[in-house]
Amino acid sequence: MYLEDVNRVICEEELELEEFLDIVGEILRSGGVDKTIVVDSRSGEVIENKKLCAALKKIGVIRLPVSHQVSETIFIPLEHLGFFEDIKPSKYRVFMDTEELLYRNWPTPLVKLRKSSINGRVAWAKLEGFNPWSMSVKDRIGWYMFKKSLEKSGKENIRMLVEATSTNTGLAIAAMCTIYGSKLRAYIPSTVSTTGEILLKIFGADVIRSPKSLTVELIDEVEDVAKKQSAIHLNQFYNDANFEVHLRYTAKELELQIREAGIIPKAIFGGLGTSGHLSAIAFYFKNRFKEVKIYGVVPKQGTFIQGIRRIESGMKWVHKVEIDKIVEISPDEAAKAVLEIVRNDGIFVGLSSGAVYAAYKKMVENKELEEGDYILIFPDMGFKYVEQLSKYI
Repeated sequence: MYLEDVNRVICEEELELEEFLDIVGEILRSGGVDKTIVVDSRSGEVIENKKLCAALKKIGVIRLPVSHQVSETIFIPLEHLGFFEDIKPSKYRVFMDTEELLYRNWPTPLVKLRKSSINGRVAWAKLEGFNPWSMSVKDRIGWYMFKKSLEKSGKENIRMLVEATSTNTGLAIAAMCTIYGSKLRAYIPSTVSTTGEILLKIFGADVIRSPKSLTVELIDEVEDVAKKQSAIHLNQFYNDANFEVHLRYTAKELELQIREAGIIPKAIFGGLGTSGHLSAIAFYFKNRFKEVKIYGVVPKQGTFIQGIRRIESGMKWVHKVEIDKIVEISPDEAAKAVLEIVRNDGIFVGLSSGAVYAAYKKMVENKELEEGDYILIFPDMGFKYVEQLSKYI
Protein backbone atom coordinates (compact mmCIF):
# COMPACT_ATOMS: atom_id res chain seq x y z
CA MET A 1 0.00 0.00 0.00
CA TYR A 2 1.15 3.54 -0.71
CA LEU A 3 -0.38 7.00 -0.97
CA GLU A 4 -0.70 8.31 -4.54
CA ASP A 5 -1.36 11.85 -5.78
CA VAL A 6 -5.08 12.01 -6.50
CA ASN A 7 -4.45 13.52 -9.95
CA ARG A 8 -2.48 10.46 -11.03
CA VAL A 9 -5.37 8.06 -10.43
CA ILE A 10 -8.08 7.73 -13.08
CA CYS A 11 -11.56 6.90 -11.79
CA GLU A 12 -14.29 8.62 -13.76
CA GLU A 13 -17.03 6.70 -11.95
CA GLU A 14 -20.48 8.30 -11.85
CA LEU A 15 -22.08 8.23 -8.41
CA GLU A 16 -25.76 8.58 -7.61
CA LEU A 17 -26.39 10.99 -4.74
CA GLU A 18 -27.53 8.23 -2.39
CA GLU A 19 -24.43 6.14 -3.14
CA PHE A 20 -22.22 9.16 -2.56
CA LEU A 21 -23.87 9.95 0.78
CA ASP A 22 -23.59 6.34 1.96
CA ILE A 23 -19.88 6.14 1.17
CA VAL A 24 -18.96 9.58 2.51
CA GLY A 25 -21.12 9.18 5.61
CA GLU A 26 -19.15 6.09 6.58
CA ILE A 27 -15.84 7.85 5.89
CA LEU A 28 -16.81 10.84 8.06
CA ARG A 29 -18.09 8.66 10.90
CA SER A 30 -14.96 6.51 11.00
CA GLY A 31 -12.55 9.35 10.29
CA GLY A 32 -10.83 7.54 7.43
CA VAL A 33 -10.94 4.65 4.96
CA ASP A 34 -10.41 0.98 5.72
CA LYS A 35 -9.31 -0.39 2.35
CA THR A 36 -7.13 0.50 -0.58
CA ILE A 37 -8.05 1.35 -4.15
CA VAL A 38 -6.64 -1.13 -6.66
CA VAL A 39 -4.94 0.65 -9.57
CA ASP A 40 -3.39 -0.65 -12.77
CA SER A 41 0.31 0.16 -12.40
CA ARG A 42 0.73 1.05 -16.07
CA SER A 43 -2.34 3.11 -16.90
CA GLY A 44 -3.23 4.52 -13.48
CA GLU A 45 -6.83 3.38 -13.99
CA VAL A 46 -8.79 2.04 -11.03
CA ILE A 47 -9.59 -1.67 -11.22
CA GLU A 48 -11.35 -2.13 -7.87
CA ASN A 49 -13.20 0.21 -5.44
CA LYS A 50 -14.01 2.73 -8.17
CA LYS A 51 -16.89 4.27 -6.22
CA LEU A 52 -14.71 4.81 -3.16
CA CYS A 53 -12.16 6.53 -5.39
CA ALA A 54 -14.81 8.79 -6.92
CA ALA A 55 -16.25 9.70 -3.51
CA LEU A 56 -12.82 10.55 -2.09
CA LYS A 57 -12.07 12.78 -5.05
CA LYS A 58 -15.37 14.62 -4.59
CA ILE A 59 -14.66 15.43 -0.94
CA GLY A 60 -11.26 16.81 -1.81
CA VAL A 61 -8.55 14.46 -0.60
CA ILE A 62 -5.06 15.14 -1.96
CA ARG A 63 -3.80 11.55 -1.78
CA LEU A 64 -5.43 8.16 -2.31
CA PRO A 65 -4.59 4.83 -0.60
CA VAL A 66 -3.49 2.67 -3.51
CA SER A 67 -2.42 -0.92 -4.02
CA HIS A 68 -1.87 -3.21 -7.01
CA GLN A 69 -3.51 -6.57 -7.79
CA VAL A 70 -5.65 -6.84 -4.61
CA SER A 71 -7.32 -4.43 -2.20
CA GLU A 72 -5.68 -4.34 1.23
CA THR A 73 -7.58 -3.94 4.49
CA ILE A 74 -5.88 -1.11 6.35
CA PHE A 75 -7.14 2.02 8.13
CA ILE A 76 -5.92 5.36 6.75
CA PRO A 77 -7.03 8.51 8.66
CA LEU A 78 -8.47 11.38 6.62
CA GLU A 79 -5.62 13.65 7.71
CA HIS A 80 -3.12 11.28 6.04
CA LEU A 81 -5.08 11.62 2.81
CA GLY A 82 -4.75 15.42 2.88
CA PHE A 83 -8.45 15.89 3.61
CA PHE A 84 -7.98 19.42 4.95
CA GLU A 85 -5.19 20.48 2.61
CA ASP A 86 -7.43 22.01 -0.05
CA ILE A 87 -8.31 24.73 2.47
CA LYS A 88 -5.29 26.88 1.59
CA PRO A 89 -5.83 30.57 2.33
CA SER A 90 -3.26 32.98 0.95
CA LYS A 91 -1.02 33.92 3.88
CA TYR A 92 -0.49 37.50 2.77
CA ARG A 93 -3.70 37.75 0.73
CA VAL A 94 -2.07 38.02 -2.68
CA PHE A 95 -4.07 36.47 -5.53
CA MET A 96 -3.15 35.80 -9.14
CA ASP A 97 -6.66 36.47 -10.51
CA THR A 98 -10.20 37.14 -9.34
CA GLU A 99 -11.17 33.47 -9.40
CA GLU A 100 -8.33 32.67 -7.02
CA LEU A 101 -9.56 35.60 -4.93
CA LEU A 102 -12.63 33.50 -4.22
CA TYR A 103 -11.35 30.07 -3.25
CA ARG A 104 -7.98 31.08 -1.76
CA ASN A 105 -9.80 33.64 0.38
CA TRP A 106 -11.53 30.80 2.26
CA PRO A 107 -12.29 30.18 5.06
CA THR A 108 -14.80 32.98 5.31
CA PRO A 109 -14.58 34.55 8.80
CA LEU A 110 -16.07 33.01 11.92
CA VAL A 111 -16.63 35.75 14.50
CA LYS A 112 -18.06 35.81 17.99
CA LEU A 113 -20.99 38.22 18.28
CA ARG A 114 -20.12 39.48 21.74
CA LYS A 115 -23.00 41.92 22.19
CA SER A 116 -25.59 39.98 20.18
CA SER A 117 -25.06 36.76 22.17
CA ILE A 118 -27.83 36.14 24.70
CA ASN A 119 -27.71 34.71 28.23
CA GLY A 120 -24.62 32.54 27.91
CA ARG A 121 -25.67 31.18 24.50
CA VAL A 122 -22.65 32.41 22.57
CA ALA A 123 -23.38 33.23 18.93
CA TRP A 124 -20.60 32.69 16.39
CA ALA A 125 -21.38 34.09 12.93
CA LYS A 126 -19.86 32.57 9.79
CA LEU A 127 -19.80 35.56 7.46
CA GLU A 128 -20.40 34.32 3.92
CA GLY A 129 -20.80 37.93 2.83
CA PHE A 130 -16.98 38.06 2.68
CA ASN A 131 -17.08 36.19 -0.63
CA PRO A 132 -16.01 38.72 -3.28
CA TRP A 133 -18.51 38.61 -6.15
CA SER A 134 -22.09 38.58 -4.87
CA MET A 135 -20.94 39.14 -1.27
CA SER A 136 -22.79 35.93 -0.42
CA VAL A 137 -22.60 32.17 0.09
CA LYS A 138 -23.81 31.77 -3.51
CA ASP A 139 -20.35 32.59 -4.86
CA ARG A 140 -19.36 29.09 -3.81
CA ILE A 141 -22.02 27.34 -5.87
CA GLY A 142 -21.79 29.68 -8.86
CA TRP A 143 -18.06 28.94 -9.03
CA TYR A 144 -18.32 25.19 -8.48
CA MET A 145 -21.28 24.54 -10.81
CA PHE A 146 -19.56 26.53 -13.56
CA LYS A 147 -16.24 24.72 -13.02
CA LYS A 148 -17.89 21.29 -13.12
CA SER A 149 -19.70 22.23 -16.32
CA LEU A 150 -16.41 23.50 -17.75
CA GLU A 151 -14.72 20.17 -16.98
CA LYS A 152 -17.56 18.25 -18.62
CA SER A 153 -18.25 20.37 -21.69
CA GLY A 154 -15.07 22.33 -22.40
CA LYS A 155 -14.69 26.09 -22.55
CA GLU A 156 -15.68 26.30 -26.22
CA ASN A 157 -19.13 24.83 -25.41
CA ILE A 158 -19.97 27.20 -22.55
CA ARG A 159 -20.95 30.34 -24.41
CA MET A 160 -24.47 31.05 -23.17
CA LEU A 161 -25.86 30.23 -19.74
CA VAL A 162 -29.38 30.68 -18.43
CA GLU A 163 -30.35 30.59 -14.75
CA ALA A 164 -33.30 31.35 -12.49
CA THR A 165 -31.99 33.47 -9.63
CA SER A 166 -33.10 35.84 -6.91
CA THR A 167 -29.83 37.79 -7.41
CA ASN A 168 -26.84 36.24 -5.63
CA THR A 169 -26.35 33.03 -7.63
CA GLY A 170 -26.82 35.06 -10.80
CA LEU A 171 -24.10 37.50 -9.74
CA ALA A 172 -21.71 34.61 -9.02
CA ILE A 173 -22.39 32.92 -12.37
CA ALA A 174 -22.10 36.28 -14.16
CA ALA A 175 -18.68 36.78 -12.55
CA MET A 176 -17.55 33.37 -13.80
CA CYS A 177 -18.93 34.20 -17.26
CA THR A 178 -16.83 37.35 -17.29
CA ILE A 179 -13.70 35.42 -16.30
CA TYR A 180 -14.26 32.72 -18.97
CA GLY A 181 -15.78 34.80 -21.77
CA SER A 182 -19.36 33.50 -21.52
CA LYS A 183 -22.72 35.25 -21.23
CA LEU A 184 -25.54 34.88 -18.68
CA ARG A 185 -29.25 35.44 -19.16
CA ALA A 186 -30.78 35.69 -15.68
CA TYR A 187 -34.47 35.03 -15.04
CA ILE A 188 -35.65 36.72 -11.85
CA PRO A 189 -39.00 36.51 -10.01
CA SER A 190 -41.21 39.53 -9.36
CA THR A 191 -40.09 39.74 -5.73
CA VAL A 192 -36.47 40.63 -6.54
CA SER A 193 -35.63 44.22 -5.63
CA THR A 194 -34.74 46.86 -8.18
CA THR A 195 -31.25 46.86 -6.65
CA GLY A 196 -30.88 43.16 -7.41
CA GLU A 197 -31.91 43.65 -11.04
CA ILE A 198 -29.51 46.57 -11.48
CA LEU A 199 -26.64 44.61 -9.95
CA LEU A 200 -27.17 41.72 -12.37
CA LYS A 201 -27.06 44.17 -15.27
CA ILE A 202 -23.89 45.80 -13.88
CA PHE A 203 -22.30 42.33 -13.92
CA GLY A 204 -23.18 42.02 -17.61
CA ALA A 205 -26.17 39.69 -17.40
CA ASP A 206 -29.25 39.99 -19.57
CA VAL A 207 -32.18 40.12 -17.13
CA ILE A 208 -35.73 38.90 -17.68
CA ARG A 209 -38.19 39.61 -14.86
CA SER A 210 -41.07 37.15 -14.43
CA PRO A 211 -44.51 37.82 -12.88
CA LYS A 212 -44.00 34.68 -10.76
CA SER A 213 -42.98 35.30 -7.15
CA LEU A 214 -40.59 32.40 -6.43
CA THR A 215 -37.34 31.61 -8.23
CA VAL A 216 -38.08 27.89 -8.10
CA GLU A 217 -41.24 28.49 -10.15
CA LEU A 218 -39.08 29.57 -13.10
CA ILE A 219 -37.06 26.36 -13.42
CA ASP A 220 -39.15 24.64 -16.12
CA GLU A 221 -39.33 27.81 -18.22
CA VAL A 222 -35.57 28.30 -18.03
CA GLU A 223 -34.94 24.63 -18.85
CA ASP A 224 -37.09 24.98 -21.99
CA VAL A 225 -35.13 28.07 -23.05
CA ALA A 226 -31.85 26.21 -22.54
CA LYS A 227 -32.98 23.32 -24.77
CA LYS A 228 -34.29 25.58 -27.52
CA GLN A 229 -31.24 27.85 -27.60
CA SER A 230 -28.53 25.26 -26.83
CA ALA A 231 -27.62 27.11 -23.66
CA ILE A 232 -26.23 25.72 -20.39
CA HIS A 233 -28.69 25.60 -17.50
CA LEU A 234 -26.65 25.02 -14.33
CA ASN A 235 -29.86 24.80 -12.26
CA GLN A 236 -28.80 25.60 -8.71
CA PHE A 237 -31.90 23.85 -7.31
CA TYR A 238 -30.99 20.34 -8.55
CA ASN A 239 -27.29 20.45 -9.47
CA ASP A 240 -25.43 18.27 -6.95
CA ALA A 241 -22.38 20.53 -7.29
CA ASN A 242 -24.39 22.90 -5.06
CA PHE A 243 -24.30 20.33 -2.23
CA GLU A 244 -20.81 19.05 -2.98
CA VAL A 245 -19.03 22.41 -2.81
CA HIS A 246 -20.34 22.97 0.70
CA LEU A 247 -19.37 19.46 1.78
CA ARG A 248 -15.88 19.82 0.32
CA TYR A 249 -15.18 23.37 1.49
CA THR A 250 -17.73 25.13 3.72
CA ALA A 251 -18.30 22.31 6.24
CA LYS A 252 -14.64 21.29 6.24
CA GLU A 253 -13.36 24.80 6.87
CA LEU A 254 -15.96 25.26 9.63
CA GLU A 255 -14.50 22.23 11.41
CA LEU A 256 -11.02 23.79 11.21
CA GLN A 257 -12.41 27.07 12.55
CA ILE A 258 -14.12 25.56 15.59
CA ARG A 259 -10.87 23.73 16.34
CA GLU A 260 -9.07 27.09 16.20
CA ALA A 261 -11.70 28.69 18.46
CA GLY A 262 -11.52 25.75 20.86
CA ILE A 263 -15.28 25.23 20.89
CA ILE A 264 -17.70 22.37 20.37
CA PRO A 265 -20.93 23.94 19.09
CA LYS A 266 -24.23 22.85 20.58
CA ALA A 267 -26.02 23.62 17.31
CA ILE A 268 -25.69 25.19 13.88
CA PHE A 269 -28.39 27.52 12.50
CA GLY A 270 -28.80 28.15 8.77
CA GLY A 271 -31.37 29.35 6.27
CA LEU A 272 -32.99 27.06 3.70
CA GLY A 273 -33.07 28.33 0.13
CA THR A 274 -31.91 25.74 -2.38
CA SER A 275 -30.97 23.84 0.84
CA GLY A 276 -27.43 23.20 -0.44
CA HIS A 277 -25.27 24.76 2.25
CA LEU A 278 -27.24 23.76 5.33
CA SER A 279 -27.83 20.21 4.06
CA ALA A 280 -24.12 19.70 3.42
CA ILE A 281 -23.20 21.14 6.82
CA ALA A 282 -25.87 18.96 8.46
CA PHE A 283 -24.59 15.83 6.70
CA TYR A 284 -20.97 16.59 7.59
CA PHE A 285 -21.50 17.48 11.25
CA LYS A 286 -24.11 14.80 11.98
CA ASN A 287 -21.64 12.18 10.78
CA ARG A 288 -18.49 13.79 12.16
CA PHE A 289 -19.89 15.13 15.48
CA LYS A 290 -23.11 13.32 16.31
CA GLU A 291 -24.14 15.54 19.22
CA VAL A 292 -24.44 18.75 17.16
CA LYS A 293 -28.01 19.90 16.48
CA ILE A 294 -29.00 21.46 13.16
CA TYR A 295 -31.74 24.10 12.95
CA GLY A 296 -33.16 25.23 9.61
CA VAL A 297 -34.75 28.64 9.13
CA VAL A 298 -37.63 29.37 6.75
CA PRO A 299 -40.08 32.26 6.22
CA LYS A 300 -43.32 32.21 8.16
CA GLN A 301 -46.15 30.75 6.07
CA GLY A 302 -47.60 33.26 3.63
CA THR A 303 -44.57 35.58 3.80
CA PHE A 304 -41.40 36.14 1.77
CA ILE A 305 -37.77 36.67 2.81
CA GLN A 306 -35.34 36.95 -0.09
CA GLY A 307 -32.81 34.10 -0.11
CA ILE A 308 -34.82 31.58 1.90
CA ARG A 309 -38.13 29.79 1.33
CA ARG A 310 -40.39 27.14 2.76
CA ILE A 311 -39.53 23.46 2.43
CA GLU A 312 -42.83 22.61 0.75
CA SER A 313 -41.86 24.86 -2.19
CA GLY A 314 -39.46 22.07 -3.23
CA MET A 315 -35.91 21.33 -2.08
CA LYS A 316 -33.64 18.45 -3.03
CA TRP A 317 -30.92 17.89 -0.43
CA VAL A 318 -32.71 18.75 2.82
CA HIS A 319 -34.68 15.51 2.51
CA LYS A 320 -31.44 13.49 2.46
CA VAL A 321 -30.15 14.71 5.83
CA GLU A 322 -31.25 15.09 9.44
CA ILE A 323 -32.55 18.50 10.51
CA ASP A 324 -33.50 18.72 14.19
CA LYS A 325 -35.96 21.62 13.96
CA ILE A 326 -37.41 24.03 11.42
CA VAL A 327 -37.88 27.56 12.76
CA GLU A 328 -40.32 29.95 11.06
CA ILE A 329 -39.44 33.65 10.99
CA SER A 330 -41.47 36.61 9.72
CA PRO A 331 -40.00 39.34 7.49
CA ASP A 332 -40.42 41.84 10.36
CA GLU A 333 -38.44 39.60 12.71
CA ALA A 334 -35.69 39.19 10.10
CA ALA A 335 -35.43 42.93 9.38
CA LYS A 336 -35.40 43.90 13.06
CA ALA A 337 -32.72 41.28 13.70
CA VAL A 338 -30.53 42.86 11.00
CA LEU A 339 -30.80 46.22 12.78
CA GLU A 340 -30.11 44.60 16.14
CA ILE A 341 -26.93 42.93 14.87
CA VAL A 342 -25.56 46.02 13.14
CA ARG A 343 -26.33 48.24 16.16
CA ASN A 344 -24.86 45.74 18.63
CA ASP A 345 -21.83 44.35 16.80
CA GLY A 346 -21.38 46.73 13.87
CA ILE A 347 -21.74 44.18 11.04
CA PHE A 348 -24.40 44.80 8.38
CA VAL A 349 -25.79 41.43 7.30
CA GLY A 350 -28.61 40.59 4.89
CA LEU A 351 -32.22 39.64 5.52
CA SER A 352 -31.69 35.88 5.40
CA SER A 353 -28.89 36.36 7.95
CA GLY A 354 -31.30 38.38 10.05
CA ALA A 355 -33.73 35.48 9.85
CA VAL A 356 -31.05 33.07 11.09
CA TYR A 357 -30.26 35.34 14.05
CA ALA A 358 -33.96 35.80 14.78
CA ALA A 359 -34.37 31.99 14.93
CA TYR A 360 -31.48 31.72 17.40
CA LYS A 361 -32.95 34.54 19.51
CA LYS A 362 -36.44 33.01 19.47
CA MET A 363 -35.14 29.65 20.66
CA VAL A 364 -33.13 31.33 23.44
CA GLU A 365 -36.19 33.26 24.58
CA ASN A 366 -38.28 30.08 24.49
CA LYS A 367 -35.64 28.40 26.71
CA GLU A 368 -34.93 25.77 24.04
CA LEU A 369 -31.14 26.30 24.03
CA GLU A 370 -28.76 25.45 26.84
CA GLU A 371 -25.67 27.50 27.59
CA GLY A 372 -22.83 26.99 25.14
CA ASP A 373 -21.62 27.92 21.67
CA TYR A 374 -23.85 28.22 18.59
CA ILE A 375 -22.85 28.66 14.95
CA LEU A 376 -25.00 30.98 12.82
CA ILE A 377 -24.42 30.78 9.06
CA PHE A 378 -24.98 34.31 7.74
CA PRO A 379 -25.45 33.97 3.93
CA ASP A 380 -24.74 37.53 2.84
CA MET A 381 -24.23 41.20 3.63
CA GLY A 382 -26.98 43.78 3.91
CA PHE A 383 -26.13 46.41 1.33
CA LYS A 384 -28.41 44.87 -1.32
CA TYR A 385 -31.42 45.18 0.98
CA VAL A 386 -31.45 48.88 1.79
CA GLU A 387 -34.78 49.26 -0.05
CA GLN A 388 -36.50 46.62 2.10
CA LEU A 389 -34.92 47.89 5.33
CA SER A 390 -35.64 51.58 4.79
CA LYS A 391 -39.14 51.36 6.29
CA TYR A 392 -37.67 50.11 9.59
CA ILE A 393 -35.45 53.17 10.05
